[in-house]
Amino acid sequence: MRIAVLGGGPGGLYFAYLWKKRHPAAIVDLFEQNPAGATWGFGVVFSDQALEFLRADDPETVDAIAPRMESWRNITLDLHGERVEIDGVGFSAIGRLELLKLLQARAESVGVMARYGTTIQSLDQLQGYDLIIAADGLNSLVRRSFEGDFGFSVSYSSNKFAWYGTSKTFATLSQTFVATDRGTFNAHHYRYAPDMSTFLVECDRATWQAYGFAEMSIDESRDICEQVFAATLDGHSLVSNRSVWRNFPWVWNEHWWHRNMVLIGDALHTAHFSIGSGTRLAIEDAIALAKALDTESSLSDGLARYQAERQPIVKKLVTAARTSADWYESFPVHMKLDLMDFAYSYITRSGRIDDNRLRAMAPQFMARYAASRNEGGRA
Repeated sequence: MRIAVLGGGPGGLYFAYLWKKRHPAAIVDLFEQNPAGATWGFGVVFSDQALEFLRADDPETVDAIAPRMESWRNITLDLHGERVEIDGVGFSAIGRLELLKLLQARAESVGVMARYGTTIQSLDQLQGYDLIIAADGLNSLVRRSFEGDFGFSVSYSSNKFAWYGTSKTFATLSQTFVATDRGTFNAHHYRYAPDMSTFLVECDRATWQAYGFAEMSIDESRDICEQVFAATLDGHSLVSNRSVWRNFPWVWNEHWWHRNMVLIGDALHTAHFSIGSGTRLAIEDAIALAKALDTESSLSDGLARYQAERQPIVKKLVTAARTSADWYESFPVHMKLDLMDFAYSYITRSGRIDDNRLRAMAPQFMARYAASRNEGGRA
């Protein structure tokens, strides 16, 4: 089989590696418009088990990636300068570029032909391939060429966000909520290397307009964010990498494949950054696609199986992600709560964690929360 993979992000690289490793005789060509050493953003974060979902099928890749990850067991919330930790909510993170380099090496080791710095302008350039994997992100050429056939739709969250990095490192994944005289901000920040952290700044539209960010340059916006979060940054600066203000895009496709073309990752679906890793979703898509194609004897049956088995799982996660994002759309209102009620509202925002589960996973937080409720009742 001759396979063309469009997009050299984690999903595209991992599918190319996985398929070529299992089928050495297959021709797998990967096309990525950026150079091998280029990326946008900073770190990517994974929930508690990090890449353990790979270990059963691919322990070598886990063993290559895991030592490069930063891990922690708690979440820290900072509201108006008051802090609370929620125990038992573990995460791990790695630099996006570091992850790409590791996956590039894995793909190269099994004979994937990767063409970096190569832009595919038209699908006519891919004639002769049996299968085209669209791992080419939000602006996917494959999807744009057949939007109606894929049943594509997109909508946007109203909040604005900009993705920065900083040399300030943090002990845990943290969220800092700040009120100013012109509005409210939230920062999602976590270390992804011993000397670097992701620092994603979010604000509601009213705050964004009050500050006039639309008329500011990237550097001017960064300077304002440094001022707003000066106490959190503790003298460290913010680092830009295409750090423009954006609205989160909700991408969905009803049909995951068309003819000999199939979508994975952000080309197919998005899930809000507050609940999970788009990187993990893309890698899981790649795994599901490879398994489905191996199970069925024909290409069309394999693609149909991929959608039938994977789509319900993704739908469930995207639904939770939308619920979580709705909480963030109203975070200025939630900031009026006292610290413990705010923290409880935050950790239960997606609807996936009830009190029983929270008591089991975060006993210290729940004990503090119960004490605060009792004190409030006595008052």
